[in-house]
Amino acid sequence: MSLTAAIPARQRRKPRLDGWVGVTIGLFVLFGGFLVYPLWTVLRESVVDPATGGFTWNYFTTFFSKTYYANTIRNSFLISLSVTAVSLIIGIPFSYFYTFFKLRGARFLFIGSVLSCMSAPFIGAYAWVLLLGRNGLVTRAFGAIGIHLGSIYGFGGIVFVLSLKLFPLVSVYMNGAFKSIDTSLLEASALMGSTGLRRIRQVIIRLTMPTVLAASLLVFMRAFADFGTPLLIGEGYRTFTVEIYNQYLGETGTNHNFAAAVGIIGILVTAAIFLVQKFATSRFNFTIKASRPPEKRRPRGLGGTLIYLYQYALVGVAFLPQLYIIYLSFRRNNQAIFLPGFSLDSYKVAAGRLLGRSILNTLYFGAVALTVIIVISVLIAYLVVRRSNVANNVIDTVSMMPYIMPGAVIGIGLVVAFNRPPLAITGTALIMIIALVIRRMPYTIRSATATLMHLPISTEEAARSLGASKFKTFWRITVPMMSAGITSGAILSFVSIVTEMSSAVILYNNKNITLTMSAYVAITRGSYGLACAFASILTVLTGVILLAYLLIARDEDLKM
Repeated sequence: MSLTAAIPARQRRKPRLDGWVGVTIGLFVLFGGFLVYPLWTVLRESVVDPATGGFTWNYFTTFFSKTYYANTIRNSFLISLSVTAVSLIIGIPFSYFYTFFKLRGARFLFIGSVLSCMSAPFIGAYAWVLLLGRNGLVTRAFGAIGIHLGSIYGFGGIVFVLSLKLFPLVSVYMNGAFKSIDTSLLEASALMGSTGLRRIRQVIIRLTMPTVLAASLLVFMRAFADFGTPLLIGEGYRTFTVEIYNQYLGETGTNHNFAAAVGIIGILVTAAIFLVQKFATSRFNFTIKASRPPEKRRPRGLGGTLIYLYQYALVGVAFLPQLYIIYLSFRRNNQAIFLPGFSLDSYKVAAGRLLGRSILNTLYFGAVALTVIIVISVLIAYLVVRRSNVANNVIDTVSMMPYIMPGAVIGIGLVVAFNRPPLAITGTALIMIIALVIRRMPYTIRSATATLMHLPISTEEAARSLGASKFKTFWRITVPMMSAGITSGAILSFVSIVTEMSSAVILYNNKNITLTMSAYVAITRGSYGLACAFASILTVLTGVILLAYLLIARDEDLKM
């Protein structure tokens, strides 16, 4: 009798499709319909002549043949590269001192630095204009004693503002990396004569190079996609995000097809940077397991004084814009002019101009989007880690596409894809929620995936052996074990949601306006006191969310 015949027919059957295959198919449909298809419409818009309906390269030819347009990509690239370099230069020492030294007020330093990077994209730029603009507070103060500070506008100003805003992303990443270094490695390097700055350069930085590269990518992408800072202080120094906005919603004429072409070029540039970063990271592919994490020591003497000065001065300068905005929100004002004395007039005006709707929309959109993000993220994390195959890895890759894409491109894609039946949702709350889910899901996916990768599968196998179904095991056993990573990523996603601007500026209207967009609209209309009121409320809301994270997670290492 053959071996095949000896095997019962029940065991020879092909494995049945289980519920997780249905989850994979459902995720393919969701991402295909709400991410891939909108991006396809952007690509189609960029190569179709609206007059004839035929194929054309004219928009790309126009972009590269005219120096002004080509320079917008070059400008964005130079700004992003410069911001990344400056953020690393100031962020790595900040994290090193924070991790290796027992500093007084460490929690204050942590909260202040993170809050400075989690405000709305343009608030910092607006505050710096009020401080260092041609008639800014600091400019006038130094001018009175004969000191000229230079201009906050243009390339230098953009790099200055974005570097102060984004360096905390570097420090947050590096905090965890520095804590993962085993003390025995540092002791061994000291025995071999590598101490001080030499040890930092040769040992510590080399050991944390994968994290340095990951932080560099995040800062580069955030700077490249930033819309508000170049718009407010760029003046003649235009970036491609501002050009997309002008071509799509400009007051002096629009060209949607050309805007789509600019967006596609931006995607190609960021994708190339992403691939370079992936290649560089692969050259430093190793694992560190710290059996003896570094012990913090008290800073002493002149060196200790300089460390305290550096830490507090950097956080103070970075957080200064938010403090000044809150201060100005209580000043009397006449539109763009702030007057002597204090009042609540700005908040009263805000209350009569969509403040309630803005707060409600911000919280409602955030809550709904976050719920969807959490559900989809835990499903993707499980599929990638526990049921890894080609299809699930494709879903994981597609879900990370918004991580390297400008928000304006996603906004344009959604408008083009869903502005006609059968799914005409442009201008509705639904399209805002979809954009927020797409834009901010990568944070929670990465955090949930990283958490699940470190959880043993034995507990789930035990539950299955006791008769629990696959889905019951997932929801009752796996998800609770992932709760720390889910909470970490969810809080960061929520903070990013409430401060989202680059896609919202394409999609918003008075019905679905948020706090971020209310502040932006007030600035564009010259109502600076009103803008300060909206921005202050947004800053306080962001601070409350961050404090909630600290209370829930009880951890100072945010997982971005």
